[in-house]
Amino acid sequence: MTTKTKILTFVQKYTMIIALVLVTGFFTWRTNGKILMPQNITNIISQNAYVFVLATGMLMCILTGGNIDLSVGSVVCFVGTVGAVLMHRELNMWLAVLVMLGVGLLIGAWQAFWIAYVKVPPFITTLAGMLIFRGLSNVVLQGKTMAVTNAKFVQIFGGGANCYVPDIFHGEGINLLCLAVGFTACLVYLILTFRNTLSRRKAGLESEALYKVAIKAAIIVAVVMFFTIRLAQYKGLPMALIWVVLVVLIYTYITSKTTVGRYLYAIGGNETATKLSGIDTKKIYFFAYSNMGMLAGLAGILTIARLTSAQPTYGQSYEMDAIGSCFIGGASAYGGVGTVPGVIIGALLMGVINIGMSIMGVDANYQKVVKGLVLLAAVIFDVVSKKKNS
Repeated sequence: MTTKTKILTFVQKYTMIIALVLVTGFFTWRTNGKILMPQNITNIISQNAYVFVLATGMLMCILTGGNIDLSVGSVVCFVGTVGAVLMHRELNMWLAVLVMLGVGLLIGAWQAFWIAYVKVPPFITTLAGMLIFRGLSNVVLQGKTMAVTNAKFVQIFGGGANCYVPDIFHGEGINLLCLAVGFTACLVYLILTFRNTLSRRKAGLESEALYKVAIKAAIIVAVVMFFTIRLAQYKGLPMALIWVVLVVLIYTYITSKTTVGRYLYAIGGNETATKLSGIDTKKIYFFAYSNMGMLAGLAGILTIARLTSAQPTYGQSYEMDAIGSCFIGGASAYGGVGTVPGVIIGALLMGVINIGMSIMGVDANYQKVVKGLVLLAAVIFDVVSKKKNS
């Protein structure tokens, strides 16, 4: 392999990471470093928690063949509405949370039935869902705002100024618990990475050169520790980050280590061949869209906790943020390609662009233009890459 080919392969493999670094560097320069202030880094996480959660679920749908779920924003709103009403009537907080997740799952299963078993196109089914659940949210709230006053709910699910994991070490000027968690996470990552590489080499399987693994690991650890230190300099770990990390870890495992995950990729690669191999594709479609509904329920919980209220307008354009994050993060418009870490990078890129332009005082309409161009560029890159490889 020539040097030019190696460079092109590297750039193609890590396009979104390179883009994230360049975009962050640009906004760091244009905002005189303000975007990397501890509070702004915390804001990127807290304000985009719903994007991380929804994009992870949306990836499951996209993997099945480029399909999407247009209803998630309305489902977020409806689930948040149900939760706000239940807590307003003084239902136990945890019971209300279970009901919200259950409502999201039921909505997802309802739509999944029409998509998987009746073969109604996902676009039409979820477009109908978008209208239905937006309308129901307005009916329940009667066009009004309902406050969420349960302080424990708000604190646990990441809304308000004091929604951070308490520092049990009581550090002065810096959150020691945050540092400890970041250091432990990096240590676990290094152990797992090198153990996996050495195991593959011992078994005679193909693996990256050890120095490449070491360089990549060192960069990842450096980035994680940098952001850990910045978070520790503010108030520590936002509660929203805990929920996002749980979702990312669970679904990274599902997509990479389970048979369901392999079937999702198989359907997106060639649905006919997948059927002929004896896999029940209907069940996989049902799983993808039911799961999307449940994660929309979680996003609804995070949304009303952060905003401490429910409104009929909540969730507007959430589906576009989730879809955009997936395609920007490397998911293929044709299905069968994409990873949870890639989607998170895409969501981070969108978050950095949002907060960077906000700090610069860019008009909200121009922000939409920029995000649209970034999304178009990502899909064009995917289409052109497919043509070159075919």
